[in-house]
Amino acid sequence: MSERKVFCEECRHDVTFNVAVKQMKGTIKGETYSYLGKVAHCADCGSEIYVSEINDYNLKALYDKYREKNEIISLEAILKIPEKYAIGKRPISLLLGWGEQTFSRYCDGDIPTKQYSDILKRIYDNPGYYDEILEKNKGNLKTTASYDKSKRAVAAILGTGTVEKTKIDLVIGYLLNQCEDITPLALQKALYYIQGFYYAFYKTFLFSEDCQAWVHGPVYREIYFRYRDYKFDPIECSDEFDDSVFSSSEKAILESVAKHICCYSGKVLEKFTHSEAPWLSARGELLENVPSDRMILKEQMGEYFSAVKEKYNMINPNDIKVYAQTMFQQI
Repeated sequence: MSERKVFCEECRHDVTFNVAVKQMKGTIKGETYSYLGKVAHCADCGSEIYVSEINDYNLKALYDKYREKNEIISLEAILKIPEKYAIGKRPISLLLGWGEQTFSRYCDGDIPTKQYSDILKRIYDNPGYYDEILEKNKGNLKTTASYDKSKRAVAAILGTGTVEKTKIDLVIGYLLNQCEDITPLALQKALYYIQGFYYAFYKTFLFSEDCQAWVHGPVYREIYFRYRDYKFDPIECSDEFDDSVFSSSEKAILESVAKHICCYSGKVLEKFTHSEAPWLSARGELLENVPSDRMILKEQMGEYFSAVKEKYNMINPNDIKVYAQTMFQQI
């Protein structure tokens, strides 16, 4: 007998109740399913009474039978996916290209379609498959922190060890930590200037990725999709950053760009790049507002920034300040 009391329609007052297991039937999508449910009876008069948690239990039992018959992933397995791969419900939906609340609804008990169920089953059963999705669609996530945390979790499951960040990822981590209120637009331009000035001083490029000549200036495509949901808002910085991963020469360029370039807004930096040869050459005859994915050649970047270094008599990376101030005065 339950010590909890609920209202009995026959007795007209709150009563304790007894619970019994009973074979029950229910209908979902026009098909009837048999399942073991529960029923509550008033301890005083014996009439059947409504108890919310028992009703929830019976609904789940019915849905479980439906899932079993139609080979739909269980609710328990769905709930274990975020914990298993250290990722939130909304980021899972984003990774899979679903509506942002889709996976959350499934966690609340909504039954996925067979197609979506098969995907979730495979993700739950096969960490390697999940890892492929994570890598392929990481640009859909709103923060690198979500990717990093989940990547570490799946790497631990697969036994692949620590996830190594690429150089451009490390540079982004530094910029997000050092520059206040940096937007996706400003981040793109900062990466471009770091790449260009690093070559000017050390005759090699800091990272391997190429950028494209988009309407709003140089853009690293994968980085754009990673942070596009921030739009005009500053990108969140979730963790402290250890800059000991950089050499003294790398750090010198990063510090100077963070101090002397990132002090300007993304729109101002966009105007800088619109007057510089690498973007102009890549765009060619295109009008300023015409979309394009034309590549800005590294050779052109190297030539341009090497010429800038010579023109402004730059002795050390801190001299980038003079170029930035001159560009600002000219726009």
